[in-house]
Amino acid sequence: MSNRETDFSRLELNLSNCLDNYRYFRSKLERSTKMLVLVKANAYGHGAVEFALMMRNAGADYLAVALPVEGMELRQAGIDLPILVLTAGTDFFDEIIDNRLEPGIPNLYTLKALVSTLRSRGIEGFPIHIKLDTGMHRLGFMPGEIPELIECLKDSPVVRVKSVYSHLCAAEDPSMDSFTLRQADLFEKGAAMIEDALGYHPMFHLLNSAGIERFPRFQHDMVRLGIGIYGVSALEDVRLKPVASLKVKILQIKKLDPEDGGIGYGQAGMIAPAGTTIATIPVGYADGIDRHLGRGRASFSLNGHRVPTIGNICMDMCMVDVTGVDCEVGDTVTIFGEDPTVSELASILGTIPYEIMASVPRRIERVIVRR
Repeated sequence: MSNRETDFSRLELNLSNCLDNYRYFRSKLERSTKMLVLVKANAYGHGAVEFALMMRNAGADYLAVALPVEGMELRQAGIDLPILVLTAGTDFFDEIIDNRLEPGIPNLYTLKALVSTLRSRGIEGFPIHIKLDTGMHRLGFMPGEIPELIECLKDSPVVRVKSVYSHLCAAEDPSMDSFTLRQADLFEKGAAMIEDALGYHPMFHLLNSAGIERFPRFQHDMVRLGIGIYGVSALEDVRLKPVASLKVKILQIKKLDPEDGGIGYGQAGMIAPAGTTIATIPVGYADGIDRHLGRGRASFSLNGHRVPTIGNICMDMCMVDVTGVDCEVGDTVTIFGEDPTVSELASILGTIPYEIMASVPRRIERVIVRR
């Protein structure tokens, strides 16, 4: 990205806020409990390499990605932490092996395919992570499949189980606590069966961000910190600090009178009888600014004021109503960060903060700031 484009828009990653969030979750854990940080989907839109570097410096023990290509990107950037690939598939085993990635194994088909590849390459003791399905019903071995899994592991010295894990699907919801406790019970029983059969202790990990906050007694050997590190808590009375702030600069300002018509595509923006001043900013739906945030449904921060969208969101730009706000071309507009938060935008859209964060494309430069 050129310097001129960098001046237009950037996703600022606040190192201090990130470290504060990390310390908050670390305080919930025993000193011996390891911390794995999720950096999949470009670190939830924050920038995988940039965020992985911050987490390495913060003291994280493990990273996790969704796909092999994400792990390869981190290795190419010099990230040397252990990396768990949650969705390893069966098509990239050579790349996983060559890049020292550690695949999650959710079924016998994947396990046997990996074993075949390892045998053909003469590799033994390759680290794998066994995924158990305790109720999410997405990926993982069902309880009834564990005996067959054990037999396959016993016959396959080419692999060594680094960890056994599962995923809580409703840990943030108090009304689902009985289900969460059932998941924890199923996990502990299944993991114990595998440990007894192997004759050694792999790491156990079950808790996600909400689980760390609400069920720290199930922290086991390691926890997986995802949305929490990026600034979203499962607890109403905890306000974590947002790590990312999407900031753009005003491209143009116009004072419009009613006779000028409307604003934007479909002339959907209405001009007030006394006139309207608009500012055009260089982000649109190609930058993760959902079209449903247009027509005044959302407002952004500008020089201490909230300025609502006006008209439809375009692909690369949108307009905001700056009537009565002292501003000029080049002033900074904050799309989300401290104000408004990603949670506010998610609420407007009827979605979750994850989607807002992950929608910011790579063409927006990520910049680490230390304040």
